Amino acid sequence: MGTHVIEAGFPVNSEPEFEAVSDIAASTDATTCGLARVVDKDVEAAIDAGVDMVHVFVSTSDVQLQDSMHASRDEAIDRAVHCVEMVRDAGLEVMFSPMDATRTNEAFLIKVVEAVTEAGVDWINIPDTCGVATPSRFAKLIEVVGEHTDARIDVHTHDDFGLASANALSGFEAGAHQAQVSVNGIGERAGNAAYEEVVMSAESLYNVDTGIDTTRITELARLVEEKSDIPIPVNKAVVGRNAFAHESGIHAAGVMENTDTFEPGVMTPEMVGASREFVLGKHTGTHSVRKRLEEAGYAPTDSEVRAVTKLVKEFGAEKQKVTDTVIERFADEVGVQREPEEVRT
Repeated sequence: MGTHVIEAGFPVNSEPEFEAVSDIAASTDATTCGLARVVDKDVEAAIDAGVDMVHVFVSTSDVQLQDSMHASRDEAIDRAVHCVEMVRDAGLEVMFSPMDATRTNEAFLIKVVEAVTEAGVDWINIPDTCGVATPSRFAKLIEVVGEHTDARIDVHTHDDFGLASANALSGFEAGAHQAQVSVNGIGERAGNAAYEEVVMSAESLYNVDTGIDTTRITELARLVEEKSDIPIPVNKAVVGRNAFAHESGIHAAGVMENTDTFEPGVMTPEMVGASREFVLGKHTGTHSVRKRLEEAGYAPTDSEVRAVTKLVKEFGAEKQKVTDTVIERFADEVGVQREPEEVRT
């Protein structure tokens, strides 16, 4: 699909994960990346896995330094610089993350950024590890980091408050070159910025050619849903099964006349490999019912459409699913005639 970088895993974690990262690195032309703590064995495992880039990270917020990493600020900087140099010496691209950057003392964050920049880092990733950033504050942080490094900036945002994709986009607006995303937004806790949301926002709302083949986004989302066994919410942006579905009578009638009336316009179902659907339920109007009856081969009168619509609304109000079989049953109850065979053919 043209994805630029695949962070394939954490090679030191286990032998199966090391093998998976190695297999991915050997099977794609995309840049592959391995994750590593600021520990020699982690970096060595990532290098040995055959990736193009190593992403090293260290906690920088006081709470994580004290109660997770059990290290001082100076130790964090020393380890970060050492591991950045290890990757550089191996001839690979290197990314560095000050983990929990959005809860890190700003003066110390700048000190870390300047230290790894001097060590020759290629990328600095700014992670909102606990999802506490808001778009405006995150943008200001990216601008500050950009003033203290000549490395390219990457962002990694979490969705604890439902702001991950918005924060990733605000990072772009503030000068970030890249965002870390995951298909369907899956990830720790509430997840990460969603691949499909960030890509389609960049393409459709910012008019940026990302190079991604967006027509396979829905296919990819369904594949990840199947393999991860994590269902996609029906109302999920871009790839949810209701993303391009219309039930409201006002909406459906408008979309039948001109799809731009109640769809974004700049993002169509065809752009993401999906299809438009008119759903019948308690909010359904006569336009949708007439369309569904005609598709089923009926030739309803206006009064018959109104009668079937009444039955559909009552059925939908009971939270029943209005299937094609149900529609045909209602049509037969009302006495709607089918089109002559020669007309339908």
